[in-house]
Amino acid sequence: MKVILNCAMSVDGKIALPTRRETKISNREDLVRVHLLRNEVDAILVGVGTIITDDPKLTVGEKYVKPKKQPLRIVLDSNGRTPEKARVLDNSAKTLIVTNESCTRNFPGAEVLRVGKWRVDIAALVKKLDARGIKTLFVEGGESVLWSFLRDGVADELSVFVGSMIIGGTSSPTLAGGEGFRDGRVRRLKLVEGRKLGDGVLLRYEVVK
Repeated sequence: MKVILNCAMSVDGKIALPTRRETKISNREDLVRVHLLRNEVDAILVGVGTIITDDPKLTVGEKYVKPKKQPLRIVLDSNGRTPEKARVLDNSAKTLIVTNESCTRNFPGAEVLRVGKWRVDIAALVKKLDARGIKTLFVEGGESVLWSFLRDGVADELSVFVGSMIIGGTSSPTLAGGEGFRDGRVRRLKLVEGRKLGDGVLLRYEVVK
């Protein structure tokens, strides 16, 4: 399976406001790019924090892509916190909620997969998704989810759109949250593309394993 991480960030590396609310960073050119990618992949994945804060629909927009197909929507939700009225449960596309093995909650309008004892085991999840025939997984955040895929070494590619703005704030989410590497290790990347995209810049990397 190919795992593609994607995010939009400000010049100072922030992906949302200090309140953790989403703010518009991508321009139209980047939105077209993202929806074209969504249309090509088998599944789109985000964390439950993104669902609670921003309530995305995670579908391919008609105004960006015609004709379109809807990939599987996946939510990492260890403890089953996805709201009942979340838009990912609207039946406009198939949805998979991934919880830990202790969570007993079910979600009308979604399939549930339980992976990992305390939190979702990312490496095990990738293997299970691959066994289900998912060959391209598009991971759109948030910061803890992006960090988890990088930490566990299961990401193959990282695309970053850098919008021409500063957000600031020590509490503002960044591309990779979590605990960070603390033993001198880092996750190395190989730059494979850098180009101007409207008034921003797109950087595309291979993740070195």
